Amino acid sequence: MSAVLDPAQASLVLAVAIFAAAVVVIAWFGVRMTSVARELAYATGMGEALMGAVFIGGSTSLSGIVTSVTAAAEGHAELAVSNSLGGIAAQTVFLAIADMFYRRANLEHAAASAENLMMTAFFITLLAIPLIAFASPQVAVAGIHPASVLLIAAYVFGVRILARTHRMPMWLPRRTRETRSEAPARRRRAPRSPVLLWLTFAVYAALVGAAGWVLATTGILIAARTGLSEGLVGGVFTAVSTSLPELVVAITAVRLRALTLAVGDIVGGNAFDTLFIALSDIAYRKGSIYAALGPTELFWLALALLMAGILLMGLVHRERHGIANIGLESVLIVVLYLAGLVFVSI
Repeated sequence: MSAVLDPAQASLVLAVAIFAAAVVVIAWFGVRMTSVARELAYATGMGEALMGAVFIGGSTSLSGIVTSVTAAAEGHAELAVSNSLGGIAAQTVFLAIADMFYRRANLEHAAASAENLMMTAFFITLLAIPLIAFASPQVAVAGIHPASVLLIAAYVFGVRILARTHRMPMWLPRRTRETRSEAPARRRRAPRSPVLLWLTFAVYAALVGAAGWVLATTGILIAARTGLSEGLVGGVFTAVSTSLPELVVAITAVRLRALTLAVGDIVGGNAFDTLFIALSDIAYRKGSIYAALGPTELFWLALALLMAGILLMGLVHRERHGIANIGLESVLIVVLYLAGLVFVSI
């Protein structure tokens, strides 16, 4: 495979074909992996929001982790970080797309919960840490910026707070006719053994991770052959491709009316994706990865923060119907993302 994807040997057409095949693998097995994860998740008795954020959001992000870490290890800092931040922006748009599939009301209104609000605020907090690292002196210990360690620690601490919020919420949303509570999944067959579930999950996760490595390698090749910047390839092509499982999961959850799970999958997955930056910094051996980044990565970070802020306001305001039952925040998020694509393409 390495010889096939060698920039000196492989053709652009072959690289694009391999890239497309990897996307199909991620979309196909990523969704199945998530289905198994949901079955395991309900067996634990945890809520939809927490399981969507930690278990499902993390599992569907495996391909993105492999993509960013592989790119960073090969010295492609811009591709690694743009894949993370571009994926976060794309997945936020996916929540707006999922909103379009729920026709009864605005998704942010119907999926109101203390956990979803906490997750979004938690996500914004995590995004602020790389921003500080961009602006701070580029110090590094063993080639790792202290902000990367702080980012991982903050994520672990935030997950604990999120679990506590689920067990004992300090406020409850005002209920309306359109507000939907969490409902346990209906079992159409006898539950499978936990051992079989874990083995199945591991196989799907390995396939998704391998496809992520192929995406990273072909993404670098496509950038080299087309003249496109790594920031554009990472922020758009690999970011959207590795985020496809989140889109399918969110739409599927909405159609099943597991609305809290849909929001938790996207927002929690976004929070998990911030860890790509920390892991990429560890894999990048030329010093702090933050020192190797440019304005494109800073733009993706600022755009992700803006979109997350709008989403948080939408969750608090809870517009009931909006434009054709789509919230104004969803419309703004889509417009901002499209404008961002135009900006990075110029």
